Amino acid sequence: MEDMVEEVHLNLSLAIVTDAHVERKKKRKRRVCFNSLDSHEGYEGKIFKLLQMREQMVKLENNKRGAIEDGKGLHLIHLLLMSATAVHDNNTDSAADSLTELYQNVSLIGDSVQRVVSYFADGLTARLLTQKSPFYGMIMKEPTPREEFLAFMDLYRVSPYYQFAHFTANQAIMEAYEEEENNNKSLHVIDFDISYGFQWPSLIQSLSEKATSGRKISLRITGFGRSLEELLETETRLLSFSKGFRNIVFEFQGLLRGSNLDYESRKEKNELVAVNLVLHLNTLNNLAKVSDTLKVVHSLNPSIVILVEQESSRSPRSFLSRFMESLHYFAAMFDSLDDFLPLESTARLSIEKNHLGKSIKRVMNYDKDEGNFPRYEKMETWKGRMESHGFVGIPLSSKCVIQAKLLSKIRSHYRPVQIDGENSCGFRVFEGDGGRALSLGWQDRCLVTASAWRV
Repeated sequence: MEDMVEEVHLNLSLAIVTDAHVERKKKRKRRVCFNSLDSHEGYEGKIFKLLQMREQMVKLENNKRGAIEDGKGLHLIHLLLMSATAVHDNNTDSAADSLTELYQNVSLIGDSVQRVVSYFADGLTARLLTQKSPFYGMIMKEPTPREEFLAFMDLYRVSPYYQFAHFTANQAIMEAYEEEENNNKSLHVIDFDISYGFQWPSLIQSLSEKATSGRKISLRITGFGRSLEELLETETRLLSFSKGFRNIVFEFQGLLRGSNLDYESRKEKNELVAVNLVLHLNTLNNLAKVSDTLKVVHSLNPSIVILVEQESSRSPRSFLSRFMESLHYFAAMFDSLDDFLPLESTARLSIEKNHLGKSIKRVMNYDKDEGNFPRYEKMETWKGRMESHGFVGIPLSSKCVIQAKLLSKIRSHYRPVQIDGENSCGFRVFEGDGGRALSLGWQDRCLVTASAWRV
């Protein structure tokens, strides 16, 4: 039986990478192998039946289109919860049975419930496999850098999610700069996660409106990136954009993440320092790194620190609690996409597969070592960490609030934006912590929270 299992592993992994002609031959062989395994009662047969159902689900031409029947969404969620509980209890037979049924009823181009459940089913299926299995690699396959970029760009274009974070941060930075504008200070932004540089064109434009031909404003951005390619593309993009504003003197320095920030040697006289921590601290996979980063930020003596994080609690506690929190969070994200993109949209599929789906599968399969897990926390937790490192919260201005509400309204295409106190449909803007925090939510679920700090 073990030899047979290894043969099927090999056949399936080879089938994935062959050309169309060889693919058809391999599919015939694979079906024979699957059928022979189905005749065996046991775990191996159930796993391969499960993988067969998944393979059929991911074929777009076989997906069911449109919304699911009334009540079926609840049934899918129930099946998913049964699957997660079985995985948690190490009841692999029950988990395989429930996941097999799920794959028969979900679709990557169905409604938001079907779509989000399909990615959670992938994450749970991967937990049933060893990392050495070729099927584990097939399910957990990472998108290419190009695919990640396009998915990020698509989400940025259609949803207020990232734009809320960036525009709120930029408005707070502008207001901090304007407070000391009479000192003719240059502005130095230190961005701990440059993320393709999409945040900064709007800041360049805002600074240009404050500058004159006789009084140019100097903007220097030091940005940390994940790769040299990302940094070079970001530099090219920002330099090209800044050339359209002759009253802005722009400079960019890219650093690879993990590099030392030699600020003192490059510190310029009479510059205002703003630190940008937008969706960065959660990527530091242990508390020691978070603490070290905040100590470095404090040593820079910045005039303002912007903190933006996902409003979620998905740190490594019990598997089921992390699963439930993740399901609520990503269900809201998937549902919100229906406000912008039709079911057949290739952009929506790109966002869900290469951005959101990737995150779901990762959070379901983190390394058992807690130190390697991203830290998704509620705002109250981040507030405590900031205050313990010597930072004081700054109230966000009414301009930040008005801008956030306007952005949400503009970006709500099919369903109207709602403000606090109104019924809970579509995007909402929440104020918290006595005006020192601003959150973007979908219906009653907060998705991302922005706050500003000083030393």
